[in-house]
Amino acid sequence: MTQSTLSPQKDRSGFYYFAQGWRLVTRPGIKRFVILPLLANILFLGGAFWWLFTKLGGWIDQVISYVPDWLQWLNYLIWPMAVISILLVFTYFFSTVANIIAAPFNGWLSEKLEAELTGKPAPDAGITELLKDVPRMMKRELVRIGYYLPRAIGLLILFFIPGIGQTIAPVLWFIFGAWMMSIQYCDYPFDNHRVSFSEMKQALAKERMRNIQFGGFISILMMLPFVNLVIMPVAVCGATLMWVDRYRTRYARY
Repeated sequence: MTQSTLSPQKDRSGFYYFAQGWRLVTRPGIKRFVILPLLANILFLGGAFWWLFTKLGGWIDQVISYVPDWLQWLNYLIWPMAVISILLVFTYFFSTVANIIAAPFNGWLSEKLEAELTGKPAPDAGITELLKDVPRMMKRELVRIGYYLPRAIGLLILFFIPGIGQTIAPVLWFIFGAWMMSIQYCDYPFDNHRVSFSEMKQALAKERMRNIQFGGFISILMMLPFVNLVIMPVAVCGATLMWVDRYRTRYARY
């Protein structure tokens, strides 16, 4: 990908950036920066999803128990919605924890890929400088969690309302989860340039549908066993390309 291909294109969808992430993650100069976030994702998500699937059956039965008698005829539809609901909730929860663990390495991957895409060298930062940035990155993760939690709790309450909880709530949760996935991964290139969380959120909201598309594809593949183990670096690369393509000229601090 050359500098001439980096001009913003209005017709580039969220799927385009996500699909490009799969290509960028195998770029020769980038592959070595993928290894650490990939290992963190495999170790944590692999164990977390194994535990989830051992509990899934009992939790589905519990969700179904909230269905009122007059909606029992919809069980054939409510059962898969219950499965999807549980997977959506835990997909974002597990991926959030995995991203907290891998945040310094994801930020490093994003920084190095941006340098490759733009031809402008990244700040000279080795492992020592990376470790010095860990407290700032952890603080940023906490800010994002503070944005996420009250909204997630409000949506989770909907799951316990008979009828609504098994039909409408999963759809709302998917849309919200897709938005949060976009925020989660776009945060790395924005944070590398010290763009505040609120400023980043406003920038992404201006192209909300594109970002929900991007996060939606991440959410879907995060629910698939084995595929979800490699999604993290792919999403970081796709988000970094979106930053370079659509936001860098307005928000870059170096």
